[in-house]
Amino acid sequence: MEKKIRVLVAKPGLDGHDRGAKVIASAFRDAGMEVIYTGLRQTPEMIVEAALQEDVDVIAISILSGAHMTVFPRVVDLMKQKELKNVLLTGGGVIPQEEISELAVQGVGKLFGPGTPTTEPIEYIKEWVAKNRP
Repeated sequence: MEKKIRVLVAKPGLDGHDRGAKVIASAFRDAGMEVIYTGLRQTPEMIVEAALQEDVDVIAISILSGAHMTVFPRVVDLMKQKELKNVLLTGGGVIPQEEISELAVQGVGKLFGPGTPTTEPIEYIKEWVAKNRP
């Protein structure tokens, strides 16, 4: 039996809007993934520590606060420090295209904006895990 994809869905910072995170967590679960939802107001340190403890394949960050250019690079740095390899960092929120491109250069996977069908991140994660899981 194939190991299920394990996804940590995290909501960093002071942003209290978690409807999107809950919708995507449910969609991931319905697609057969194991989902760990950290809840609101997580720090990058808390997110990476939870990812380590839960042995996840994917960290999916939902961010609407505008702090994406701080949060994502910090999570990337912590993942490197903790040697969290073969883990996809992805997410979604209101992020301008030029900043999505800049984050991609720093090691962040594909990011999804509001209104994206849930099938898109699901397929992206499945394809990434199929290619990158050791």
